[in-house]
Amino acid sequence: MEAAGIRRLGICVLCGLPAAGKSTMARTLNLHSQQPPRGDRQWNWDCALLTYDDLIPQEAFSQPAAEAELVGRHPLLSCWKLYRHELLVYLEHFLQALINGDQLCAPTNRTEATWKSFVSCFKKQGLISSEIHDAKSCHYLINTTTSRPLYFLLDDNFYYQSMRYEVYQLARKYSLGFCQLFLDCPLESCLQRNCLRSQPLPEETICLMARKIEVPNPEKNTWEQNSLILKSVDYTSEDNLQVIDLLVTALENPVKQIEENTEQKETDRAICAANILHQADQAFRRIVSQTMKDVKDKNIRSNEMKILAEELNKLKAEFLEDLRQETHQKNQFCLPTSEFITNVISSFQQATDSVVKRYIFLK
Repeated sequence: MEAAGIRRLGICVLCGLPAAGKSTMARTLNLHSQQPPRGDRQWNWDCALLTYDDLIPQEAFSQPAAEAELVGRHPLLSCWKLYRHELLVYLEHFLQALINGDQLCAPTNRTEATWKSFVSCFKKQGLISSEIHDAKSCHYLINTTTSRPLYFLLDDNFYYQSMRYEVYQLARKYSLGFCQLFLDCPLESCLQRNCLRSQPLPEETICLMARKIEVPNPEKNTWEQNSLILKSVDYTSEDNLQVIDLLVTALENPVKQIEENTEQKETDRAICAANILHQADQAFRRIVSQTMKDVKDKNIRSNEMKILAEELNKLKAEFLEDLRQETHQKNQFCLPTSEFITNVISSFQQATDSVVKRYIFLK
């Protein structure tokens, strides 16, 4: 790419539990990138740091009621996930402008506060040089004064593989280097660090994430081959060399764009997976509806009926989210079988029965 006059680009995903040390690692990488290179395998690239906690509005964290309403309408989405997806769209807009030598144009469908935070973030890091206003839209000039490679550092939890796979797809679409740094920090240490934060997360949130987190698995997923797992509590100079080697390797070996027929197969599988989720959603709704009818005949008090309905809908949303993650992983190899779907529905029925038994017992 450099021979053709094109700036080499890479994306590094920083993942792990909250308070595992991702932001500290990101700042370290960014600081090293500003120092003069000292060898072929040393830091020799610019960095653009995107810290999701700084870019996503606070209401994504502080309005659980609004999020619950959204999840109720669409169980596979949440406010946080919508904002994460939005940031990825903004990053792709920037990539398109950078690669094509165009101005950065504000997307038509955008959250104004999030877009302004994104632009401000890149302006502070010297990636956007100035702003041009016109009567209809807002355009920004991208700073192209340097030809050094550019790494985008994405600082978020990325606790599901599917979250990281979305970033990989973006890297593949534009033939970028792609790698992952997973900060493996004990849960107890994360909880202690979290308590020292000015705005700590609820402990139950971190504990739930610890139970569901999916560590990079290069042996199972070929797209995760450029991954490094670090013990964040005792980071060493040897780890530093491994990080350098990972970043260099990924940059020198950008992800190849897939052929059209392979892309079509992936699209077809995604459609099938969506149909599976739809089938499961319909089955879960029927189970919840029938369960509520059966319980009503037991003369349970109205306030308990309301609490039970909320608990069953929450259970349904959790099952759908877990199924979405499962089908995504299976999509890379084969589609879930009818037996698999039947077992999922059966498991949901059993979980529903267990919840109901508590109310019947209390009565």
